[in-house]
Amino acid sequence: MTTAPAPDPDLPCTLAEVVTHELVVKRSRFLAHLEPVRTPEEADDVVARLRKQHWDARHHCVALVLGTDAGVQRSTDDGEPSGTAGVPMLEVLRHRRTTDVVAVVTRWFGGVLLGAGGLVRAYSGSVAAALEEAERQGVVLDRRRLVEVALDVPHADAGRVENVLRDWAAHHDAVVEDTHYGSSARLRLLVPPSALDRLRDDVGAVGGGALRPEVGAQRVVDVRRSRTR
Repeated sequence: MTTAPAPDPDLPCTLAEVVTHELVVKRSRFLAHLEPVRTPEEADDVVARLRKQHWDARHHCVALVLGTDAGVQRSTDDGEPSGTAGVPMLEVLRHRRTTDVVAVVTRWFGGVLLGAGGLVRAYSGSVAAALEEAERQGVVLDRRRLVEVALDVPHADAGRVENVLRDWAAHHDAVVEDTHYGSSARLRLLVPPSALDRLRDDVGAVGGGALRPEVGAQRVVDVRRSRTR
Protein backbone atom coordinates (compact mmCIF):
# COMPACT_ATOMS: atom_id res chain seq x y z
CA MET A 1 0.00 0.00 0.00
CA THR A 2 1.30 3.48 -0.94
CA THR A 3 2.13 5.73 1.99
CA ALA A 4 1.92 9.51 1.94
CA PRO A 5 5.13 11.52 2.29
CA ALA A 6 5.97 12.55 5.82
CA PRO A 7 5.17 16.23 6.53
CA ASP A 8 7.95 18.80 6.32
CA PRO A 9 8.47 20.07 9.90
CA ASP A 10 9.32 23.53 8.53
CA LEU A 11 6.05 23.95 6.62
CA PRO A 12 2.49 24.44 7.91
CA CYS A 13 -0.39 22.27 6.76
CA THR A 14 -3.62 23.31 5.02
CA LEU A 15 -7.08 21.93 4.20
CA ALA A 16 -8.41 20.25 1.07
CA GLU A 17 -12.02 21.36 1.55
CA VAL A 18 -14.49 23.15 3.81
CA VAL A 19 -14.96 21.91 7.37
CA THR A 20 -17.63 23.07 9.83
CA HIS A 21 -18.37 22.43 13.49
CA GLU A 22 -21.13 23.74 15.77
CA LEU A 23 -20.70 24.41 19.48
CA VAL A 24 -23.45 25.48 21.89
CA VAL A 25 -22.47 27.33 25.08
CA LYS A 26 -25.23 28.61 27.41
CA ARG A 27 -27.69 28.75 24.51
CA SER A 28 -25.31 30.72 22.27
CA ARG A 29 -24.54 28.90 19.01
CA PHE A 30 -21.01 29.09 17.58
CA LEU A 31 -20.71 27.78 14.02
CA ALA A 32 -17.09 27.43 12.91
CA HIS A 33 -16.49 27.44 9.15
CA LEU A 34 -12.95 26.71 7.90
CA GLU A 35 -12.33 27.10 4.18
CA PRO A 36 -9.14 26.87 2.08
CA VAL A 37 -8.25 30.17 0.37
CA ARG A 38 -5.20 31.54 -1.44
CA THR A 39 -5.69 35.31 -1.28
CA PRO A 40 -7.21 37.94 1.03
CA GLU A 41 -9.80 38.61 -1.66
CA GLU A 42 -10.93 34.97 -1.61
CA ALA A 43 -11.19 35.16 2.18
CA ASP A 44 -13.26 38.36 1.94
CA ASP A 45 -15.62 36.58 -0.46
CA VAL A 46 -16.05 33.71 2.00
CA VAL A 47 -16.85 36.10 4.85
CA ALA A 48 -19.33 38.05 2.70
CA ARG A 49 -21.05 34.84 1.63
CA LEU A 50 -21.41 33.64 5.21
CA ARG A 51 -22.72 37.02 6.40
CA LYS A 52 -25.40 36.82 3.72
CA GLN A 53 -26.18 33.17 4.44
CA HIS A 54 -26.37 33.67 8.21
CA TRP A 55 -27.90 37.15 8.17
CA ASP A 56 -29.66 36.60 11.49
CA ALA A 57 -26.46 36.00 13.47
CA ARG A 58 -24.97 38.73 15.68
CA HIS A 59 -21.24 38.17 15.01
CA HIS A 60 -19.03 36.75 12.26
CA CYS A 61 -15.53 36.66 13.75
CA VAL A 62 -12.60 35.93 11.45
CA ALA A 63 -9.05 34.59 11.56
CA LEU A 64 -6.97 34.32 8.38
CA VAL A 65 -3.58 32.76 7.70
CA LEU A 66 -2.03 32.79 4.21
CA GLY A 67 1.23 31.87 2.51
CA THR A 68 3.51 28.87 2.19
CA ASP A 69 5.24 29.95 5.39
CA ALA A 70 2.08 31.39 7.03
CA GLY A 71 3.44 34.91 6.62
CA VAL A 72 0.07 36.71 6.33
CA GLN A 73 -2.11 36.68 9.46
CA ARG A 74 -5.22 38.72 10.26
CA SER A 75 -8.16 38.61 12.64
CA THR A 76 -11.29 40.53 13.61
CA ASP A 77 -13.60 40.40 16.63
CA ASP A 78 -16.61 41.77 14.68
CA GLY A 79 -18.19 43.50 17.64
CA GLU A 80 -17.17 41.10 20.38
CA PRO A 81 -15.03 42.58 23.20
CA SER A 82 -11.50 43.23 21.93
CA GLY A 83 -9.25 40.17 22.01
CA THR A 84 -11.98 37.66 22.84
CA ALA A 85 -12.65 36.18 19.39
CA GLY A 86 -10.41 36.81 16.37
CA VAL A 87 -7.06 36.62 18.15
CA PRO A 88 -7.90 33.41 20.07
CA MET A 89 -9.10 31.87 16.78
CA LEU A 90 -5.87 32.95 15.10
CA GLU A 91 -3.80 31.48 17.92
CA VAL A 92 -5.41 28.08 17.31
CA LEU A 93 -4.49 28.22 13.61
CA ARG A 94 -0.95 29.24 14.55
CA HIS A 95 -0.61 26.52 17.18
CA ARG A 96 -1.91 23.88 14.77
CA ARG A 97 0.37 25.25 12.03
CA THR A 98 -2.43 25.76 9.52
CA THR A 99 -2.20 28.14 6.56
CA ASP A 100 -4.10 29.19 3.43
CA VAL A 101 -7.28 28.96 5.47
CA VAL A 102 -9.91 31.44 6.62
CA ALA A 103 -11.78 30.59 9.82
CA VAL A 104 -15.14 32.26 10.39
CA VAL A 105 -17.05 31.64 13.61
CA THR A 106 -20.66 32.81 13.41
CA ARG A 107 -22.41 33.42 16.72
CA TRP A 108 -26.10 33.50 17.51
CA PHE A 109 -26.47 35.11 20.95
CA GLY A 110 -28.40 32.94 23.40
CA GLY A 111 -29.32 35.60 25.93
CA VAL A 112 -26.66 34.73 28.52
CA LEU A 113 -23.44 36.76 28.79
CA LEU A 114 -20.39 34.51 28.69
CA GLY A 115 -17.75 36.94 29.93
CA ALA A 116 -14.35 37.50 28.34
CA GLY A 117 -12.97 34.14 29.40
CA GLY A 118 -16.05 32.30 28.19
CA LEU A 119 -15.88 34.00 24.80
CA VAL A 120 -12.20 33.17 24.37
CA ARG A 121 -12.87 29.52 25.19
CA ALA A 122 -15.89 29.35 22.88
CA TYR A 123 -14.25 30.95 19.85
CA SER A 124 -10.92 29.16 20.18
CA GLY A 125 -12.66 25.89 21.03
CA SER A 126 -14.86 26.14 17.94
CA VAL A 127 -11.86 26.45 15.64
CA ALA A 128 -9.96 23.69 17.46
CA ALA A 129 -12.96 21.36 17.18
CA ALA A 130 -13.27 22.11 13.45
CA LEU A 131 -9.61 21.24 12.92
CA GLU A 132 -10.11 17.99 14.79
CA GLU A 133 -13.08 17.28 12.52
CA ALA A 134 -10.80 17.91 9.52
CA GLU A 135 -8.42 15.28 10.88
CA ARG A 136 -11.26 12.78 11.25
CA GLN A 137 -12.51 13.47 7.73
CA GLY A 138 -9.04 13.11 6.24
CA VAL A 139 -9.02 16.55 4.59
CA VAL A 140 -5.80 17.88 6.17
CA LEU A 141 -3.01 18.41 3.63
CA ASP A 142 0.62 18.21 4.74
CA ARG A 143 3.20 20.15 2.77
CA ARG A 144 6.49 18.83 1.46
CA ARG A 145 9.39 20.27 -0.50
CA LEU A 146 9.92 17.74 -3.30
CA VAL A 147 12.00 17.71 -6.47
CA GLU A 148 10.51 17.12 -9.93
CA VAL A 149 12.06 14.13 -11.70
CA ALA A 150 11.25 12.91 -15.23
CA LEU A 151 12.21 9.65 -16.88
CA ASP A 152 11.80 8.90 -20.61
CA VAL A 153 11.05 5.22 -21.22
CA PRO A 154 10.24 3.29 -24.42
CA HIS A 155 6.53 2.52 -24.67
CA ALA A 156 7.19 -1.21 -24.50
CA ASP A 157 8.85 -0.82 -21.08
CA ALA A 158 6.61 1.90 -19.65
CA GLY A 159 4.21 -0.33 -17.70
CA ARG A 160 6.97 -2.36 -16.07
CA VAL A 161 9.09 0.66 -15.13
CA GLU A 162 6.05 2.59 -13.83
CA ASN A 163 5.15 -0.31 -11.52
CA VAL A 164 8.71 -0.31 -10.20
CA LEU A 165 8.60 3.45 -9.62
CA ARG A 166 5.28 3.25 -7.78
CA ASP A 167 6.71 0.64 -5.45
CA TRP A 168 9.87 2.73 -5.02
CA ALA A 169 7.83 5.86 -4.28
CA ALA A 170 5.82 4.06 -1.59
CA HIS A 171 9.04 3.31 0.30
CA HIS A 172 10.83 6.65 -0.19
CA ASP A 173 8.17 9.29 0.56
CA ALA A 174 7.84 10.16 -3.14
CA VAL A 175 4.80 10.86 -5.32
CA VAL A 176 4.17 9.44 -8.81
CA GLU A 177 2.48 11.89 -11.16
CA ASP A 178 0.62 11.24 -14.41
CA THR A 179 2.58 9.79 -17.33
CA HIS A 180 2.82 11.80 -20.56
CA TYR A 181 2.90 9.86 -23.82
CA GLY A 182 4.71 11.11 -26.92
CA SER A 183 7.49 9.50 -28.91
CA SER A 184 8.29 7.82 -25.59
CA ALA A 185 6.57 7.53 -22.23
CA ARG A 186 7.61 10.31 -19.86
CA LEU A 187 7.26 9.09 -16.28
CA ARG A 188 7.21 11.80 -13.62
CA LEU A 189 7.84 11.74 -9.89
CA LEU A 190 8.17 14.15 -7.01
CA VAL A 191 11.08 13.03 -4.84
CA PRO A 192 12.55 14.20 -1.50
CA PRO A 193 15.94 15.83 -2.17
CA SER A 194 17.63 13.34 0.15
CA ALA A 195 16.39 10.41 -1.99
CA LEU A 196 17.68 11.60 -5.38
CA ASP A 197 20.95 9.63 -5.28
CA ARG A 198 19.08 6.49 -4.29
CA LEU A 199 16.65 7.00 -7.16
CA ARG A 200 19.47 7.32 -9.67
CA ASP A 201 21.04 4.10 -8.41
CA ASP A 202 17.78 2.14 -8.36
CA VAL A 203 16.61 3.37 -11.77
CA GLY A 204 20.02 2.57 -13.20
CA ALA A 205 19.73 -0.99 -11.92
CA VAL A 206 16.23 -1.39 -13.39
CA GLY A 207 17.21 -0.10 -16.83
CA GLY A 208 20.65 -1.67 -17.03
CA GLY A 209 22.20 1.79 -17.05
CA ALA A 210 20.09 2.98 -20.00
CA LEU A 211 17.54 4.98 -17.97
CA ARG A 212 18.65 8.35 -16.62
CA PRO A 213 16.40 10.49 -14.42
CA GLU A 214 16.11 14.15 -15.40
CA VAL A 215 16.08 16.29 -12.25
CA GLY A 216 14.02 19.48 -12.37
CA ALA A 217 12.90 22.19 -9.98
CA GLN A 218 11.94 21.89 -6.34
CA ARG A 219 8.36 22.73 -5.41
CA VAL A 220 6.03 22.65 -2.42
CA VAL A 221 3.44 19.89 -2.71
CA ASP A 222 0.25 19.31 -0.71
CA VAL A 223 -0.28 15.67 0.26
CA ARG A 224 -3.36 14.37 2.02
CA ARG A 225 -2.67 13.26 5.59
CA SER A 226 -3.79 9.81 6.71
CA ARG A 227 -7.25 9.82 8.30
CA THR A 228 -7.35 9.57 12.09
CA ARG A 229 -9.90 7.52 14.01
